[in-house]
Amino acid sequence: MGRFDSYKIDLRGMREVNTSYDWCVGNEFFAHIDGPEVQKGKVTVKVDVHRTVDVYEMTFAIDGTVVVICDRCLDEMDLDIHTTGQLQVKLGADYGEQGDVVIIPESEGIINVAWYIYEFVALAIPMKHVHAPGKCNKEMSGKLSKHLLRSTDDEDVVHISAVILHALHHLHELVDGV
Repeated sequence: MGRFDSYKIDLRGMREVNTSYDWCVGNEFFAHIDGPEVQKGKVTVKVDVHRTVDVYEMTFAIDGTVVVICDRCLDEMDLDIHTTGQLQVKLGADYGEQGDVVIIPESEGIINVAWYIYEFVALAIPMKHVHAPGKCNKEMSGKLSKHLLRSTDDEDVVHISAVILHALHHLHELVDGV
């Protein structure tokens, strides 16, 4: 039995028009799926499958917490995930996609939704993730603040470090010299 066999849904064998599946996905799932965005977490997944004449409509509801790296201090942080997703699947001659519809061979009639679960989780993570104010690693925050420029007017942190500013200045000199 493979690592993700429990996430297989037998569409061809569905007897009811509506069927639901539930999973609790944890650290082992994220480690084995080997996706770059999430390595740890614990989420519950509910997949409702609605069979129509020619398509299977799948609705994913995902709730839980994943562990991501704080963009500011580089420590791990918990991030709550609450998301839904849709997937339409058709049975066909071979594997493929037709717009937003996934096609699986009718001879198999089974879809493994493990990767789709991971994708919905990864897509729910915001581009920027930082700890709540005051929760960042104090040592790292102190080192970072030494390299940030401060405004002379109101002492607000400017988001361009001295190193980046120097590099841009050097790049400008190189371009002008060409």
